[in-house]
Amino acid sequence: MDRIFIVGNGGSGKTWLAEQLGKRLDAPVVHLDDLHWLPNFTGERPRHERDRLVAEAADGHSWIIEGIYGSILKQVFPRVTTLVWLDVSDQECISNLTQRGQTGGGTQEQFEELLEYTRGYRLRKNNLNSFEGHQWFFEQHPHYKYRLSSRSDIATFLATI
Repeated sequence: MDRIFIVGNGGSGKTWLAEQLGKRLDAPVVHLDDLHWLPNFTGERPRHERDRLVAEAADGHSWIIEGIYGSILKQVFPRVTTLVWLDVSDQECISNLTQRGQTGGGTQEQFEELLEYTRGYRLRKNNLNSFEGHQWFFEQHPHYKYRLSSRSDIATFLATI
């Protein structure tokens, strides 16, 4: 478990799990929202800059990267030794987001957009940031992979680390 990538819908618990794993494995944690968005969610970072930041983060011997972005997973896929897919229900994701609220200085309007984006996770087609895209990556990953569908699955996974 040198290079772990955690993928899943918004509100699935990617950030929380990454932080837990980072503490247990003493590995740096990278949140893709920090690389994809400019500070305070004022816009998307230019693609070349984002890709450079991702390449730098994935260059290390060990790391934990979390996010929904399939295009970024595609960029680092050959370096991923462990893929964790948090495939929890959409209702749980929406509930988690609603309880958590907006983070990182975003606006209420941006939070509403996030909720809509999360609701569309299983509906989007031909999109790497969707259930379909994450399932494809999971099926293609040649190394260790875990598909966790409940809080109980996640707790069991953490207990084995």
